[in-house]
Amino acid sequence: MLYLTGIIITFFLVVILASKKDKSEADKILAFWLFFTGFHLFLYYLHYKNDFASFPYLLGFELPMPLLQGPFLFLYTSALTNQNQHKKYNLLHFLPFVIACLILIPFFELSFEEKLKVFQNEGKGYENLIFILYSAILISGITYALLSLRKLSKHRKNISEAFSSTEKINLRWLQYLILGSSIIWLVVILFNDEYIFSVVVFYLIFIGYFGIKQVGIFTNQAFSENKIPNISSVENVETENSSEKIKYEKSSLTNSELQLLHQKLTQIMIDDKLYKNPDLTLADLSQKLNIHSNVLSQVINSAEEKNFYDYINLQRVEEFKKQILLPENQKFTLLSIAFECGFNSKTAFNRNFKKATGLSPSEYLK
Repeated sequence: MLYLTGIIITFFLVVILASKKDKSEADKILAFWLFFTGFHLFLYYLHYKNDFASFPYLLGFELPMPLLQGPFLFLYTSALTNQNQHKKYNLLHFLPFVIACLILIPFFELSFEEKLKVFQNEGKGYENLIFILYSAILISGITYALLSLRKLSKHRKNISEAFSSTEKINLRWLQYLILGSSIIWLVVILFNDEYIFSVVVFYLIFIGYFGIKQVGIFTNQAFSENKIPNISSVENVETENSSEKIKYEKSSLTNSELQLLHQKLTQIMIDDKLYKNPDLTLADLSQKLNIHSNVLSQVINSAEEKNFYDYINLQRVEEFKKQILLPENQKFTLLSIAFECGFNSKTAFNRNFKKATGLSPSEYLK
């Protein structure tokens, strides 16, 4: 019953994704990923029920199926973080699966009775092939899980360099997918098929629950974690409302130029308090200073020894420390003052305040 539940949930999610309007590249990849996962689970269910006689031509097709999991995870991660620059090579990730299928053609061509006999004798006559296939599956799964984590880590670094608030683009959904996939590969190494596919079912149930709970993954509503801003586009933004050509498009700044730009940055933050905008980005600030965003990033990294995210949030913390001491603000809550200073959530406020001062806001005020 558990496996049947997983199959039903998986294909239900595929239908939801297929019917979704304005599907993104990530949506399409997730739909295919779930379809093949559901099909693989169905093949195992036939084994579990000893019912392959109903589908004799499918016996053996489950053997290379795990080789699809790693590539789908990697491509979904790449698409969701806007790091899929080489789309024309995407299908190459499935080459190991195709090769495995070709190698297994002699087995597929056997009669149902002959194939069944091989399974009943635990792969007798195909021991070397099974060992090679199992090794390839493990290498593929672990490698792609690590590559996906690398993509996610790079994404986190990118958004810290370009955005002052990351709560809405932190990709918790993707973190959970990668973590769940990693757990499955650990189970593959340590346990038998029954445990493996039981964990897969719970993983699919989790995807269904969390995905439907989070607006945008399986719906048509806007969802920031499913529509991550293109980081690369931020690096190439030019001032739209100025006829003057942006200066310093190359990052080879002299020390005096860097110091001058840092002074301008400091002054504009004092005068205009741009950090009070909770959605402030590196592109926004670079337009105000009329310089290329790469140059501004260099100025902040070199002069402040911080990324853009930490720099702006430190400004917000310092503003909060000033505002909380004003008599007219004593009637307001800490959180309302924090929001006025540019924070957009209690979590972001507490985390950044403690990072800057070593104390929580309440401890600081005692």
